[in-house]
Amino acid sequence: MDSIAKDRDEKTMWGLILLAIIVGGLYHFLHTFTGNDEIDGLFSVLLGLYICSKPATHIVDLMILGRDIRHWISTIQSNVWWTILNLLVMFSGLSLIMTGTTRFFRGG
Repeated sequence: MDSIAKDRDEKTMWGLILLAIIVGGLYHFLHTFTGNDEIDGLFSVLLGLYICSKPATHIVDLMILGRDIRHWISTIQSNVWWTILNLLVMFSGLSLIMTGTTRFFRGG
């Protein structure tokens, strides 16, 4: 089993998407966690960076462990759903980063 296949934990990826949705929903309905926009923004940015790190790791692994560009492209084409899931996780992390950045600069 290669290291790319064993690192594919779809439950973790879906869990990260769910976490981003929950945090975004709480910000939408509660408008704050701590009462301080700067701390809320910092928390959201750090969480967004953590969420984005998972799909970024998978992409780097594909690029480094792939023998050449044809292997990398064929791996992506044969695993379309895995690539889409990685993009969804990346998008959810980026949305948290944008939300946190907006909150952080709105606070001061």
